[in-house]
Amino acid sequence: MLPNYGLGMTAQHNIATKEVSANNLSFTYFECGTGPLALCLHGFPDSAHTWRHLLPELASAGYRAVAPFMRGYAPTSIPANGAYQTAALATDANALHEKLGGNSDAVIIGHDWGAPAVYGAAILEPARWKTVVGMSVPPWGAMGNAFMSNLRQVQRSWYMFFFQHGLSNFVVGANNLAFIDMLWDQWSPGFSASEDIANAKASIANPEHLEAALGYYRATLGAGFRDPALTEAQNLVQGENPPQPLLYLHGEQDGCIGAEVAREAATRAPSNARVEIVEGAGHFMQLEQPAKVNKLIVNWITSNAS
Repeated sequence: MLPNYGLGMTAQHNIATKEVSANNLSFTYFECGTGPLALCLHGFPDSAHTWRHLLPELASAGYRAVAPFMRGYAPTSIPANGAYQTAALATDANALHEKLGGNSDAVIIGHDWGAPAVYGAAILEPARWKTVVGMSVPPWGAMGNAFMSNLRQVQRSWYMFFFQHGLSNFVVGANNLAFIDMLWDQWSPGFSASEDIANAKASIANPEHLEAALGYYRATLGAGFRDPALTEAQNLVQGENPPQPLLYLHGEQDGCIGAEVAREAATRAPSNARVEIVEGAGHFMQLEQPAKVNKLIVNWITSNAS
């Protein structure tokens, strides 16, 4: 029997905890509602609990809202080959679409690491996804451009480079993962997030799961393992330009990736995309300003449903 990871009852919908095998992994996920699939992918340092406000709203809008714990985040299993490049995350999303019975009306939503994962999934198999929502990590090569021209962003991204060193496993894991408290405080200043931080820590408390979470960064910027079978897929997802209608959301006070990075990316946004800066929110906007964020997402996916 699964531990009680569920979120319980909402005013209108029960959020259940389930398991599914996909892409050679055992995923634990939250599910709410019935209808077309709405797949919600979390980032770092976070967990599937981050979608607890959005899932019932998606269900009320007529969707089967699903939020898995990403590969390597407990209680989802750790990949045997240790692959964490973006293409691996994207193929997880498409495999979940298949196993969960998704169709061409499915929508995909991602925050932080979940954002490049959803861009990649939509690029690799566009027929699976009707609309795309990305949050807190801009598409269209924005981060590569920022690293080349925005020293303030390079400074904000110091942790990515720190994670390349093996010492980071011990530093992040020390003192009840106090490093995670520090990141949330810096990334969403002024937001009281004790419950959410506890959920995030629970997913990486085991050293093997922490190694997995850091592996996302090592597979992107460093010498982390990259599955050779995904080389072609990785090359395809690098462009971060899904063909579907795409909504991108970014917190005005985001301390992880500055709002100026999102605004610069917006100048290169294609005609199928819309960029919204969410006032009064930092990096974890779906928790800080759930009413605003939920409305933007639900309005976007329902207006592009036909």
